[in-house]
Amino acid sequence: MLTCVIPDLHGRFDLLQDALSAIRGKADKVIFLGDYIDRGPQSAQCVKRIRNGIENGLPWIALKGNHEDFMASAIIDQDQMMEGSWLMNGGGDTIQSYDEKECMDSDAAWMKRLPAFHQDAHRVYVHAFAPEHYSLEEAPEHTLLWTRYPNRADVGYRGKHVVHGHTPKSHGPELYTMRTNLDCGAVWTGRLCIGVFSDATAGGPVDLIQVSRQ
Repeated sequence: MLTCVIPDLHGRFDLLQDALSAIRGKADKVIFLGDYIDRGPQSAQCVKRIRNGIENGLPWIALKGNHEDFMASAIIDQDQMMEGSWLMNGGGDTIQSYDEKECMDSDAAWMKRLPAFHQDAHRVYVHAFAPEHYSLEEAPEHTLLWTRYPNRADVGYRGKHVVHGHTPKSHGPELYTMRTNLDCGAVWTGRLCIGVFSDATAGGPVDLIQVSRQ
């Protein structure tokens, strides 16, 4: 069994489509690491594709990223401070990608319900960070979505390999014994890296699939 992991898309629907084509027939499960929206031109389309796949019963898991936290806080919680931060970090691009406010509100409610992490026998999947001093269920969501690992830190979570995004590395992905950062800054670099992990064995990816567009 293989799990394919897709990191930060930031509105790059073209790369999402290419990624799904590239892993077709290879993935038993797909995990999306969050940050589907903001900065890129087609945030609404990214969310619609992922949400429809899950609601139609595909073996997909969508995690919450800090940009989904921005949008849900601004629209659902009506947090004005978060709304201001959202607009300064690509939220305007997301708003422009929606034709109907009702669809945007529905997606924001969906984002608010997304889990902040997923784990299996060998790995923890999270948008940004997995703090070892907390159980994942008790960890502050803000920590899971916003905290960054120190540069070159080779740390996992209580013996499990951590797979994350959030910290873009144009030279990425970053591959360590206990941690894999798949975020290659796709919205800017035009390069998206999908990690392929074996459910039978611990550790990092058994394969990396890259798709790219200018």
